[in-house]
Amino acid sequence: MAAEIHSRPQTSRPVLLNKIEGHSDGVNAAVLIPKEDGVITVSEDRTIRVWLKRDSGQFWPSIYHTVSSPCSCMSYHHDSRRIFIALFGKNRVSDMVFSLESEWVVSTGQDKSVSWMCTESGSMLGRHYFSSWASCLQYDQETQHAFVGDYSGQITLLKLERQTYSIITTLKGHEGSIGALWWDPVQKLLFSGASDHSVIMWDIGGRKGRTLLLQGHHERVQAVRYLQLTRQLLTCSVDGGITVWNMDTQREEAPQWLDSDSCQKCEQPFFWNIKQMWDSRTIGLRQHHCRKCGQAVCAKCSSKRSTFPLMGFEFQVRVCDSCFDTIKEEDRTALATFHEGKHNIAHMDIDPSRGLMVTCGSDRIVKVCIPLCLFIYSLISHHRLLTTFSDVV
Repeated sequence: MAAEIHSRPQTSRPVLLNKIEGHSDGVNAAVLIPKEDGVITVSEDRTIRVWLKRDSGQFWPSIYHTVSSPCSCMSYHHDSRRIFIALFGKNRVSDMVFSLESEWVVSTGQDKSVSWMCTESGSMLGRHYFSSWASCLQYDQETQHAFVGDYSGQITLLKLERQTYSIITTLKGHEGSIGALWWDPVQKLLFSGASDHSVIMWDIGGRKGRTLLLQGHHERVQAVRYLQLTRQLLTCSVDGGITVWNMDTQREEAPQWLDSDSCQKCEQPFFWNIKQMWDSRTIGLRQHHCRKCGQAVCAKCSSKRSTFPLMGFEFQVRVCDSCFDTIKEEDRTALATFHEGKHNIAHMDIDPSRGLMVTCGSDRIVKVCIPLCLFIYSLISHHRLLTTFSDVV
């Protein structure tokens, strides 16, 4: 794919409530404590900290625990108040999930594997190895399916059993390593973000192989979260970009790129088509692709640029001249909003009921903020709760 420079659309900042500082190294994970003004963080500086909000409005570490190795990730179960911390040993653990129903901890790591252990006995139940580093994980509590993203850009779906497992399928679509996954068990949708700056929605429940490509970041996508109530998708990248996607609209799948030895518009040969170049006594051209129709075209036949949000292209991309003429002005209406987190984001957690988001990263800073979409989400959820209560009364 030819490199293109995009300009970020007009952006806004989430309302910053608190900036938590104190870690001496990168913060790998931060989670909001439900129903409390508190945040739990784990860091490369070998500390686990519980920050509670004081009367002054500032967060202070009420619990400060030092461990023997850097903390790479954690899994916090809100209902049981149980927290699992992964320490950096021989191989770094990249992601982990605790399942209260099965009493399992499922984890992925640099040893190129996904493993699941019993929390009651502490015994290893199973392990599966991949060809590259397993970078992120999602787990369906009801069906015991695990989604594992790796550094090759693939996502593997496995069915986990107590003593065995089976590989269901492999999802291929990203051109870079997978940075984040999010599974919505209600609509059976899987969302993935990767180092190719893109996000893909995989319609697992539809069983038709439907995928939607979303391009609205300039750097590696490290965090993904879907809000089922408002049908919005939140994605964060390492440069601090926060994108909110409207998924409650009819979107189109981006086409597969077609292969051709000559431009499919003017029929001029591409530079590897030696025979046609010799026969026509012409110089070969560089191949490009129209993002709307997928045809292989030359630069002259694809001189126009346009956004096309219906296919997920929030930035201007290359389109052939004929496709450019078919795009109406209303087709260019943005279906995403862009926000600046103003710091490196490696991990995100949200509390939709309170409209809060917490982000952290390698810059050692933790931010608690209110994005507009979460504020609206909390208003809608509170309205529904009041409506239900009034119906009962």
